Formats: sequence, C-alpha cells, structure tokens
Amino acid sequence: MATPNKTEKLPMPPVRVWAMPVLVGWLIPGGGHFLLKRRGRAALLMASVTLMFLFGLFMRGAMFKPESGDLLTTLINYGGFVGNLATGALYILSNALGYSQMDVAGHVHDYGTKFLVTAGLLNILAMVDVFEIAAGRKS
Repeated sequence: MATPNKTEKLPMPPVRVWAMPVLVGWLIPGGGHFLLKRRGRAALLMASVTLMFLFGLFMRGAMFKPESGDLLTTLINYGGFVGNLATGALYILSNALGYSQMDVAGHVHDYGTKFLVTAGLLNILAMVDVFEIAAGRKS
C-alpha cells in the first residue's frame, strides 16, 4: 500500500463551501471561525485584530492610500493599503467616520501605522486558516 505523496496538490474545493466563511472572516475579524464553530479561536482573533487596530488608531497611525510613484513608493503604498483594507469593517468604519491621519514624523505615529497594517495582515492569516478549515484541509 502506497502512502500519499506530501507534494500532491489537493483538488480545489467548491467555492460555495469556503466563500461565505472567508468573506465573513474578512468583514468581521474572527467571524469566519465563528461560522465554523471555532468560538475560542474566533474570540482570540477578534480581540487581537480589533485591539491591534484600535491601538494603531490611538497612536494616530496613518492609513495608506493607493498612490503611485516610483516602484518602491508604489509597492509600499499598495501593500500598506491592502494591509489596511484587510481589516474589513474596522477599516470601512474608520474611513466612514472620517479618520484621516497624515503621515507625520514621530516614533509613536510610526508604530501606530505599523499596528494598523499588522492588524490586517493577521486577519489575512485568519482568512487563510478559515479557508483551510472550511475546505477540510485542517481540523
């Protein structure tokens, strides 16, 4: 009896299986895990992403906007924008309420900007985890 090869690609699961939990996980950090009945992980992720985002706001961190320029500037701005956008409703709500801190000099503001982007990156990892659980690749 042959053992399965670890490098084999698993077939892509149907979109209807994983799309809703991933979408909810983007919109509400931890929401995808909550839909999949992983309440402990959902609470931990919701608290982590939300607190990290709020700390970034309290430190008056800047939100990235997709701006172009030279290659490095474009990569930084689009990458930061994707990180901010990945926080879902937190980003949408903060923009709707008028949060718009300019990028200013100072280490506190700089750390705030990093917190805002890192909250989104953590939520992206959470969405990948939701996909793997929903697809049956992880228990």
